[in-house]
Amino acid sequence: MSQRDRPGGYLAAGLLLAIGGVVCFSLRPILIKLAYAYVVDPVTLLALRMTFAVPFFLAAAFWVRGRDSARPLARREIASVVVLGLLSYYLSSFLDFLGLQYISAGLGRLLQFIYPTVVVILSALFLGKRATRRDVIALVVTYSGLLLVFWQALGGEQRDLFLGAALVLASATCYAVYLVAGTEVIARVGSVRFTAYAMIVASIACVAQFFLLRPLSALDVPTAVYGLSFAMAVVSTVIPGFMVSEALRRIGANKVAIIGALGPVTAIVLGYLGLDEIMTPLQIAGAALVLVGVVVISLRPSPGGTRA
Repeated sequence: MSQRDRPGGYLAAGLLLAIGGVVCFSLRPILIKLAYAYVVDPVTLLALRMTFAVPFFLAAAFWVRGRDSARPLARREIASVVVLGLLSYYLSSFLDFLGLQYISAGLGRLLQFIYPTVVVILSALFLGKRATRRDVIALVVTYSGLLLVFWQALGGEQRDLFLGAALVLASATCYAVYLVAGTEVIARVGSVRFTAYAMIVASIACVAQFFLLRPLSALDVPTAVYGLSFAMAVVSTVIPGFMVSEALRRIGANKVAIIGALGPVTAIVLGYLGLDEIMTPLQIAGAALVLVGVVVISLRPSPGGTRA
């Protein structure tokens, strides 16, 4: 049944799920910044987040494994899931957590939002997929917007700003590499099973990293940090992941991509209301260009995946 033949309530539910998922995802940088106010380090915070999230993904993995249609994974597929899980849900997340020590939640979400443009660039460089004229125009618009966002900082001593931006851009690049490299793997394994297994791998890596780099006394943090970590795991990781997956099924990738533009806007507004973060008119204009460019890029056929 095509989308046109679906009842209005079915499609409306898809739109609401997409909006809810995007808003929940946008809460993550806000929650991270709130946790940093308690002087917790990124290694500890990420380990707490993944510890709270992993039971949900273990449950999803057992559910998928129990289905009759689920076939055993080949060794090569297992290796691919491990590598891609480490690249996307571990390394990408860790770089994001590091970067948000130095930049605002709104700017962090905006920089994360450009990953579809990186996918286009990587596909052209390494897969021989020629970028269309529309893609090139969208890339110019997007990166012109980023230049405006950082323009006022170019002449000053803003090392923290550029360090934070570089870390978050590296995070977005890792996620883009995962999308480019993982398209075929996700198609073979299935999105739910892949996400569950990859998140379990990433959780193990995050917890192992904590025990290698931090003493157990690092877990002696205020109760609020545990509450924020749990909210990060459930409200801005598990719940929106399933919401966006269902929205993709109901309304398709193009509509979800357009709704995704609400993400940076939501983070900027929430950062202003909850964290007193302020963007100048020039930065707002740059952010608008970034949103337009990324939405245009996102409307092209692209690999699936859920940002964690």
